Amino acid sequence: MAQIVTLDRLLELAAADRAAGKSIALANGVFDLLHVGHIRYLEGARAEADVLVVAVNDDESVRALKGAGRPIMNESDRAEIIAALRCVDYVVVFSGTTVGDLLLRLKPDVHCKGTDYTVETVPERPIVRSYGGRTAIVGDPKDHSTRDLLSRLRAR
Repeated sequence: MAQIVTLDRLLELAAADRAAGKSIALANGVFDLLHVGHIRYLEGARAEADVLVVAVNDDESVRALKGAGRPIMNESDRAEIIAALRCVDYVVVFSGTTVGDLLLRLKPDVHCKGTDYTVETVPERPIVRSYGGRTAIVGDPKDHSTRDLLSRLRAR
């Protein structure tokens, strides 16, 4: 199982991984109701580097991004579920609607986003480029979503 860590601890672990010659990828998201699209996204991110860090939005940022009634699960539960995935090495909970600050602190070799983006439309791309990292689009086509799952559940 992956480690759920604070940002300070993550930076220590990442420094050790880099010293051992490992590359680091960062993927991020809400991960409110885990579905196959999330799994494919995270497995794709894992293929981009030796170590996969997953940043999970805190509850406050989920409310700001997704609106009333979200998140369905609290940040601790969402982090624990993501940490249980074999492709994940570290999980960190972050605040804010983007991972810009985390990118500037961690400086992962690659920042991974899902296929609902193109490299050119990733909001944090200028940050990643500023420190010499790269942006990768990973996962399968965006035809899975928590919003759709919730709608189907409500319809039943």
